[in-house]
Amino acid sequence: MNRLNILTFPDPRLRKKAAAIDVFDQKLKDKAADMLFTMYEDKGIGLAATQVDFHHRLIVVDVSENQDDPLYLVNPSFVVLDETLDGYKEGCLSIPTFYEEVYRPKKIELSYQDLDGKHQKLIAEGVLSVCVQHEIDHLDGKLMVDYISPLKRDRIKEKLLKSKHVKKK
Repeated sequence: MNRLNILTFPDPRLRKKAAAIDVFDQKLKDKAADMLFTMYEDKGIGLAATQVDFHHRLIVVDVSENQDDPLYLVNPSFVVLDETLDGYKEGCLSIPTFYEEVYRPKKIELSYQDLDGKHQKLIAEGVLSVCVQHEIDHLDGKLMVDYISPLKRDRIKEKLLKSKHVKKK
């Protein structure tokens, strides 16, 4: 498995919308395995393909305590089942060292395809719901900093640009 490079905010490639996947082959499985390996290495619980400069609708998630129950979500989408907003202090591998309170719907029904193209559904609540919504945002070119004030977002951007986390262009 290969460790992939994770794009860091404010890289403009993080704003690119991901394309649907219609080929379910070994290449896709290899990319998913590399993404999962990268996510585990960086101590994350979710990673969207957009974050590794692969602009297709693929997400890997593992919210289990022992990180031994991965989910591979191809072409994921969801409908809100409970519109009650829950606040969760979110982090992001593309915005290292920053955590912000983001409010998202509490309960969703997730639809996706597995790595073989088979259609699946599941009900997600709690951390899984937060993580899936966060990662689907990435596929749509949206970041968690879009949920906070422009002033706070600019401060985070400045700090990341000055730190070692973002390579100067």
